[in-house]
Amino acid sequence: MRQQPAAHPAPCRLRPGRGLIVARRIGASQLGARRRRFFCGIPFALLLAACGPITQDERAQFLGPPAMERTLARSGVKVAGDTAWPREEWWRAFRSPELDSVVDKALRDNQSLRRAEDALRGADAMVQVAGARLLPEVQATFGMRQSRNPLHGVVASYNPAQGGLEKTMAFINPLQLTYELDFWRKNRALLDAAIGEAAAQEAEFEQARLLLTASVARAYLRGYAAARQLEAARALTQMRRDLVSLAETRYRAGLDSLDGVQTARAEFEIAVRREAAAEALLTLQKDALARLIGEGPDATRNLYAGRRAPAPALPPLPRSLPIELLVHRPDLAAALRRAEAAAARVHIAKTLFLPSIDLAITGGFEGSVTSTKISKLAGYLFTPSAIGYVVAPTLRLPVFQGGRLSGNLQAQHADYDQAVDSYNETLLQAAQQVADASANLKRACVEYEAQSRNLHATRAQYDLAQARLRDGLKDRREIVAQRADLLESGFVQRALEGDRFIAAVDLYQALGGGYAGGPPPDAPKPAPETDPLTPAVEAIQSLGGG
Repeated sequence: MRQQPAAHPAPCRLRPGRGLIVARRIGASQLGARRRRFFCGIPFALLLAACGPITQDERAQFLGPPAMERTLARSGVKVAGDTAWPREEWWRAFRSPELDSVVDKALRDNQSLRRAEDALRGADAMVQVAGARLLPEVQATFGMRQSRNPLHGVVASYNPAQGGLEKTMAFINPLQLTYELDFWRKNRALLDAAIGEAAAQEAEFEQARLLLTASVARAYLRGYAAARQLEAARALTQMRRDLVSLAETRYRAGLDSLDGVQTARAEFEIAVRREAAAEALLTLQKDALARLIGEGPDATRNLYAGRRAPAPALPPLPRSLPIELLVHRPDLAAALRRAEAAAARVHIAKTLFLPSIDLAITGGFEGSVTSTKISKLAGYLFTPSAIGYVVAPTLRLPVFQGGRLSGNLQAQHADYDQAVDSYNETLLQAAQQVADASANLKRACVEYEAQSRNLHATRAQYDLAQARLRDGLKDRREIVAQRADLLESGFVQRALEGDRFIAAVDLYQALGGGYAGGPPPDAPKPAPETDPLTPAVEAIQSLGGG
């Protein structure tokens, strides 16, 4: 049986057991008396503490899917069908071959992703180690010994005939089997915990892969926007330079005042700083891309040479949000797998209260002669009379461990509660990220469209001014100024274009980036308190065991 999501908030779990509260109050009010009766008071306090185990209602509870339908409806992002989740290689939606090649190289050579892959291989190996406990351990042994009893040693003092005696012995055990009878599924729980950790590690690897691809896409698209901004900034700087030259010419001809020259020079210096900032931003994005793909800074110096524009990508929202976030968010799947592994370790801690049986079987040949000549030993060792065997079942029953087993169980319960709380926090964070990313995408699209209309109007005004210049109704200074305004508007549009690209990447990442390896949303959640061993363990604790 597994625990279903709670319909109401879980009560506070910071309350200790009733017996422990009583013990603490006694200790606070009668400190001196407790010191005098130290050895008598400790068992009594332990017994009281064992009488108040934390109930299932006091354990951490899994949250259900958070309500976010109204928030997503106000986001303005298109809602598609239930299957409208991003595909695995989501970055190809931007239709940029250069971006595709950069992401592919990062997936091959990024050092952080390689480290995550190494951790995944280690987790898989631990599954194999844990699985071996379910099978008998079989090995073969061979041993040989030559000895001589001292003439006046301890052995000779009891039996003088043994003094100075030399012996040669050997044994060959082709079968030495040990096996723990897994009555309480402890070894199976060890395997389940290892499988849970491996599954969590696999999901974390996918999360690292998603973070890497999103970081590469952001850096590339920011760099693309910066490259286009740099083009506009350079043209604007040249235009401001022409305006300075024109103002100085008019001043020398006595057609304008010195104020016009100073104003043109100030605007030129602003354009120079803007160009330097755009160039620095482009360099930073190229350097970030170089690090993400596992190369030096020179590897990305020739990016954006083709100037092929990425296509706008506006991922739709699936109608099944937020129910299927667990399936499509690798960080959420990893958090659930961690909780499942923690629940398995709680079961392991409970089995330690119960008896266990180990079985050992050894069979082989053994021989001994009172001589140091090994050849004489062979005549005794390989004969039917040298055959021997041992069958040794062992029962282990923990009677009193001074609270060690109870403390270990409480520690595992605490780890489980932390894992559940981490899952709940990740779930709420995932819902927030989807809501924030969709709202940000709506904002970026609205601002870009508004700026596009502004740019269109500015361009129409510039075209009208050029027509008036040909008719002699405008002078060249006004045309150059309006051309500068057009470039200013284009510079702003390039920045908003980059914001729109980045907002789309954020939404792709919030939706899981094409991951679909999580458990189904209706899969039962772990509930260690429903373990059938729980009543027996609580009974043992109430009697002072563990």
